[in-house]
Amino acid sequence: MFEYEYPRAALAVDCVVFGLDVSDLKVLLIQRRIPPFQHAWALPGGFVRLDETVEAAARRELSEEAGVTDVFLEQLYTFSTLDRDPRERVVTVAHYALAKLSDHRIRAATDAMGVGWFALDDLPKLAFDHQEIVTTAHERLRGKVRYAPVGFELLPPRFSLTQLQRLYEIILGTDLDKRNFRKKILSLDLLVETDEHEQGVRHRAARLYRFDRRKYDRLAKQGFELSI
Repeated sequence: MFEYEYPRAALAVDCVVFGLDVSDLKVLLIQRRIPPFQHAWALPGGFVRLDETVEAAARRELSEEAGVTDVFLEQLYTFSTLDRDPRERVVTVAHYALAKLSDHRIRAATDAMGVGWFALDDLPKLAFDHQEIVTTAHERLRGKVRYAPVGFELLPPRFSLTQLQRLYEIILGTDLDKRNFRKKILSLDLLVETDEHEQGVRHRAARLYRFDRRKYDRLAKQGFELSI
């Protein structure tokens, strides 16, 4: 039987799950049940098993620790600082995910004693190097929405153009010109106008749209430039 001559680092995954409400970009956190950092808030994650890929491990941990399944998930970056975990040498492959808040009934399980959504700009002190991972994921998301239509993964099935613009403003952290934004978005021929309008609003009800999944998949593969 072959044996490795050198010791090997443990391999883990951590997941930054973004969600969107009316005014904030949210991050999903779990409260750790076990040491190290017992009772501290952290990203969902854990060690990779010998019989799974890192993506499979990330999806399993999201499901086991927080009850989140079927989300857009993409590999982010590998974090390998020597002292990032006090237990042993641990290298983590971080992922980021996008989730509609209404689609997931989050629940704490396995080694998580709590779970919750926190505003990105008001996070509690996080365990390990998870604040660095969150910051890196946010930077990636800001860049990603400019060349891939991933932002739609955060919206409800039917949405107004104002909601769509607000989504981009929250992610990018800047105000956008209404006329230029709508001109650019509509020119992508990605939206399908519906016969539905907003309900229960004080202002004039806006028309609702949905995105064309076929064109979405095409743009997600070939990319586009959202010059706004």
